[in-house]
Amino acid sequence: MVTLGVTDIDPVLALGVTPVATSSYPAFRGTDGVGPWARDLVRGTPPRVLAEPDAAPNLEGMAALDPDLIVAITSGIDQATYDQLSAIAPVLVRPAGSLAYGVPRGEQTRMIATALGEPGRGEELVRSADTAFTDAVAAHPGFRGRAVAAVLPYDGRYGAFTPSDARGQFMTALGFVLPQRIAALDDRSSFYVEIAAEQAGLLDGDAVVMMAEEPAARSQIATDPVLEQVPVVARGDMIVPDPEVQAAMTYNSVLSVPFAIGRLVPQLAQKLDG
Repeated sequence: MVTLGVTDIDPVLALGVTPVATSSYPAFRGTDGVGPWARDLVRGTPPRVLAEPDAAPNLEGMAALDPDLIVAITSGIDQATYDQLSAIAPVLVRPAGSLAYGVPRGEQTRMIATALGEPGRGEELVRSADTAFTDAVAAHPGFRGRAVAAVLPYDGRYGAFTPSDARGQFMTALGFVLPQRIAALDDRSSFYVEIAAEQAGLLDGDAVVMMAEEPAARSQIATDPVLEQVPVVARGDMIVPDPEVQAAMTYNSVLSVPFAIGRLVPQLAQKLDG
């Protein structure tokens, strides 16, 4: 088996299968391509790292691996790439009508579990991740309805993730909503709302989770004079999670959810519960 989607390796590992190859998330460059929350589940030879998820797959290299299944649910492959991959092995892709990289965790896990003949175990994994969110909200009822966006700084702009994206889904599951002015701009055609630097005030809310993983993104938020005047930032309610937490939120998988909740929720509680 080969996992091409951003997060597809997690349900596969959770179901007891180690793929022969996988895509590599940028945070895990130079490693086995597996998040820290899943490394203990790797059995035998670690997967070969193929490429980053949005890179064109190496078809010759993949064919040489002779996979029995290619899992590309949380990917952005187009019809042409699907046709090429299908000549190598059966391909499991996102449902028709769903956004690239936007398949919800439960649907992804159930699809993979069914393909592996483990639908019951798949349901257990989904319930366990859902319970982690339920327990977090129960412990922090003040989260519910608060305006908190997960935001990516890039190229002098900001992308506020919507509920169509894994990071937006993660925040929604904790009870948060998008700040009203951002939600008004969400036409559901994309997984984020683009915000120009001069419009950084739209990010204001009860808190903001800034996904500044790359050095350029960290430099942007440290030097943006408009951002520093936004009330949520000026009063110190901006959270910049460490790269592993940012990756776990991006995955929003049945394995990464407990990891991200365990590290991020205490930071959110410090800002919001008081």
